[in-house]
Amino acid sequence: MFIDPPKTTKSDGGKSDEGKSQDSKAEEGKETAKVIVGRGGQANSNASSGKGKKMSEPEYNKLTAEERWVILNKGTEYAFTGKYTDHFVKGTYICKRCNNPLYKSDDKFHSGCGWPAFDDEIKDSILRKTDADGFRIEIMCKNCGGHLGHVFNGEKMTKKDTRHCVNSISIKFVPEGKELPTIITAKKPDEPKEPVAPSKSQENSPKKP
Repeated sequence: MFIDPPKTTKSDGGKSDEGKSQDSKAEEGKETAKVIVGRGGQANSNASSGKGKKMSEPEYNKLTAEERWVILNKGTEYAFTGKYTDHFVKGTYICKRCNNPLYKSDDKFHSGCGWPAFDDEIKDSILRKTDADGFRIEIMCKNCGGHLGHVFNGEKMTKKDTRHCVNSISIKFVPEGKELPTIITAKKPDEPKEPVAPSKSQENSPKKP
């Protein structure tokens, strides 16, 4: 049910068919993409924040083996198999791993590519990074770094001329009117405590060996 992460080959330049329409395939190789990193960079739950400061492991939502394969190992669902491909209900799509709000239903459209498509994102929710093949741009949750899919530009499918091609398994839908779950974020590193100056009575008291 899942496609392996794309591998670079001499024959295809490292490009896979995930989310590419017939028109975009004809144009592949003509676009060059720059690395775009959102403010704050990719979250890393195991990263340290300086010498002597340990980052606590956040308790993200538990994932199935299939979800881990896509979200953590950058796998891909087969086209037309995801539950949200033809799902058009008012609400918000959040990250399956950390509950970060990613997309509004108003920005979802039918692209015919076989995966959920959005032409915009919720502000400051998505991290972009150029694939190793140098052609496609990967999109990840900015909060936890979970793999979502890829973003394509210049296809002229909507006025915004952008298509976020997202794996259904990477997201969860929250209907309009229902409260969004709390976003799970990495805990801040423990800050060293400032030394407390001794009182005058402590300074004059005899020191113990």
